[in-house]
Amino acid sequence: MRTGILTYGEERVPYTIHEVAGRTSRIAIHVDPDGSVQVDAPPGEPEDRIDQAVRRRARWIVTHVADARARFRHVSPREYVSGEQVLHLGRRYVLKVIVDPAFPGGAKLVANRLEVRLPDPNPTAVRTLVRLWRFARARSYFRKRIEALSKTLPWVSEPPPFELREMARQWGNCAPDGRIVLNPNLVKAPRDAIDYVLVHELAHLKHHNHGAEFTRLLDGAMPDWREIKARLDAMVEVLNG
Repeated sequence: MRTGILTYGEERVPYTIHEVAGRTSRIAIHVDPDGSVQVDAPPGEPEDRIDQAVRRRARWIVTHVADARARFRHVSPREYVSGEQVLHLGRRYVLKVIVDPAFPGGAKLVANRLEVRLPDPNPTAVRTLVRLWRFARARSYFRKRIEALSKTLPWVSEPPPFELREMARQWGNCAPDGRIVLNPNLVKAPRDAIDYVLVHELAHLKHHNHGAEFTRLLDGAMPDWREIKARLDAMVEVLNG
């Protein structure tokens, strides 16, 4: 993976260059919801052609990076105390911390609350229990949806293996060997957004790039994926908070 720097006025914006197998000519530029810039280029693409493509879209890139950074500035850090809101499958639950010296620690949903019971209510301990609970819920829900979606997608012969990994910039990725990696924070998102990410990664089992054939495959499997993706992108700072 290569990197570069876009200079535009007083702005200096770093970007990463990904050589995408199967891409033959067009250079694609993406500004991720967190403000990161990624350039997809054909393998062996000369640096000067990539630099030229980035400079041609400099104003667009800088504007979108600034918008993404502005969204993140308004997100308050979590304190992991009673009364905070917790997202799960697009619904909001109220965090309730219960001090119980006789209980080793655990978390569970009760009605409209996520109850965390533990002997020491310090924020680090509460955060750990919430994180463990989220991993368990994500693993169970993602497995169920991957199995269900795999039955509806004609190019998937069997549900692929997957693992969970907290990632700063991605909801998921698909390795060349077919193993899917998913961000456990995705389980906070609405169900249709989760399905979009899963279908996107399952589509990479057939086309391991973001070319025209990949897009056509995604269009056929989920015609409204663009609208769902736009809503998911708008929530990224909340979901990863």
